Amino acid sequence: MKERAGIQSVEVGFALLDALGKAPGPLMLRDLAAAAGMSAAKAHRYLVSFQRLQLVAQDPATTRYDLGPAALKLGLASLSRLDAVKLARVRVTALMERIGHTLALAVWGNHGPTIVHWEESPSAVTVNLRLGDVMPLLSSATGRCFAAYASREAILPMLREELSRAQKQGRSDVPASMAQVRAMLDEVRARGAARVVDVLLPGIVGFCVPVFDADGHMALGIVALGPTGTFDPEWDGTVHGALREAAAQLSSDLGWRG
Repeated sequence: MKERAGIQSVEVGFALLDALGKAPGPLMLRDLAAAAGMSAAKAHRYLVSFQRLQLVAQDPATTRYDLGPAALKLGLASLSRLDAVKLARVRVTALMERIGHTLALAVWGNHGPTIVHWEESPSAVTVNLRLGDVMPLLSSATGRCFAAYASREAILPMLREELSRAQKQGRSDVPASMAQVRAMLDEVRARGAARVVDVLLPGIVGFCVPVFDADGHMALGIVALGPTGTFDPEWDGTVHGALREAAAQLSSDLGWRG
């Protein structure tokens, strides 16, 4: 496909805005120009125009440059139109084909982590899960992931209820005390993902990775399921690595800068 013609100067100038967006704070001209890969004199000419458009502002006291009010308005307008699930759904098929296993998307619903999208691999084993299912917090990768990143006030009563039920059932495949629950959730946050093997579904491995919005809240979870015989259960393995990469990109696209 033939590449469409554009305005090169706009693309060159955008490198300055991109550098400011990625910087931890305002930059001196020389540092901004270096980050954008251009001379200070060339960068200054672009910055003069960007200041007129209020895309860039310069602090008169320090002479440092930063993004201006017009850039903020554009960013807020973009964020207000983002739909995390919609963005994720268009990427799920390619991710499913990459890892070769069933994928799902989950969000926090009225009763807990809820499956809202399902992309089944052609070679998938049958699992008894459906759209709208609410996942348990202690025995599913999805539930553990959401529990790790939810506010303590919101999640504690639900955790206690599930823990009490598991204790009455004599289950040995889930935490047996609140201390063990806390340790489990600490590991989820340390790993950046939750994993279960032969817990919720016999013979099935499950991973869930969090996707964050611009405010740092967990917007959704990307879930992968597969049989223990063919699914890579290792941390930083083929499945976990691909999920983590996809979640990081989606979080970035939603405005998260963690």
